[in-house]
Amino acid sequence: MIFNYNKLRGRIIEKYNKLSSFAMALGISNTALSFRLGNKVFFSQSEITRIVELLEIPIEEIHYYFFDVEVAREETV
Repeated sequence: MIFNYNKLRGRIIEKYNKLSSFAMALGISNTALSFRLGNKVFFSQSEITRIVELLEIPIEEIHYYFFDVEVAREETV
């Protein structure tokens, strides 16, 4: 399953200006953050909890940031 993290990326930029600044605040490398946002590695529950705190995401909106399933687009010929 592939998740769409565009809303999460936007919130990161809004609060930290750069992904690298956010990765540092989260305590992971830029590469680790990139892998997670690129659907190569899943976010752990503890990471999600920490991200929600750092980005001040309301509990009732967590699903918009972490569980928005990307819909496959059909190719037109």
